[in-house]
Amino acid sequence: MEKVRFGKTELMVSKIALGGIPVMRVSMSDGAALVRESVKLGINFIDTANAYGDSEEKVGEGIKGIPRESLVITTKTQAKDKKTFMEHLDLSLRRMGTDYVDIYQLHNISSQEKCDAIFSPGGAMEGMEEAIKAGKIRFPGFSSHKIPVALELMKTGRFDVVQLPFNYIDFDAENEAIPLAKKLDMGFISMKPMGGGLLHNAELSFRYLLQFDSIIPDPGIEKIEEIREIAEIAERKPSLTEDDRREIERLRKEFGSSWCHRCDYCQPCPQGIIISSVLTVKSSLLRFTPEKSKFLFGDAVEKGKTCLECGECVKRCPYQLEIPRLIKENVSIWDAAMPPASQAAKERSL
Repeated sequence: MEKVRFGKTELMVSKIALGGIPVMRVSMSDGAALVRESVKLGINFIDTANAYGDSEEKVGEGIKGIPRESLVITTKTQAKDKKTFMEHLDLSLRRMGTDYVDIYQLHNISSQEKCDAIFSPGGAMEGMEEAIKAGKIRFPGFSSHKIPVALELMKTGRFDVVQLPFNYIDFDAENEAIPLAKKLDMGFISMKPMGGGLLHNAELSFRYLLQFDSIIPDPGIEKIEEIREIAEIAERKPSLTEDDRREIERLRKEFGSSWCHRCDYCQPCPQGIIISSVLTVKSSLLRFTPEKSKFLFGDAVEKGKTCLECGECVKRCPYQLEIPRLIKENVSIWDAAMPPASQAAKERSL
């Protein structure tokens, strides 16, 4: 597969990366086999996080015997302070059986509060700088779900890589973030290139993404046939046709009435509901195991059940989403997908 320069890191990476969220849904042997098959297909860029269940262990198992210098490995931490940052980094290195990571990302920096914490004395950025000097990290990066926050972080000049959601439905990054990354010569990872599993047409998704020469799409994969299909598309480098553009416009209109952009302009909710978490239930259930989804989003969904349909969120939403209706729909989807408590306990004991 074609390798491209990844911004000022000067790393040469495959045109697509292997995303490490859904791999937690499969067995250790299947996860390791997926990693090995991806490398055989020419994918040398692997993206995971210590919060993704046992994803790092499966990556570590999959890369055994593969020359480390031939791979570009990135993982993430949600730590805000230096102490936790260093603990998370060392844990990730042990899990993956490597002495260093090529790119280490501060995970989901999506609020000013978290920005202030990581840059404060004793914050995570102190850990980042120390680990880079020690050779445990080659390049610093961050991921975010909020474009305004990401733009300010990019402008600090303290990061070499940025990761943001970007696909043909969630395309806000196209206007400012991608051009700014190109101007600053930052590597750009396209998170959720298939909408976290909600966009089912891989051909259309990657035809759209491959027209941006400065980004690396990062599809989350759990099946070998999925990565083979995507790799074939990337190798073929198909052009976006006029029919494709019309279909994208049609889908944008269709999804527009239900697609949460996680901007959080709808907040605060009088009931304390974290609306964006509830409205991304479908995506979480497609990517995570039921237990991991429950750990990450269970409290938010339970809170969502207290919605009074007051309509305050609708007034604030810049996309005019019918939020109370969508909360109800997502809560119903969640309840139908979650195994009964007795079944969940049985699965944990296996």
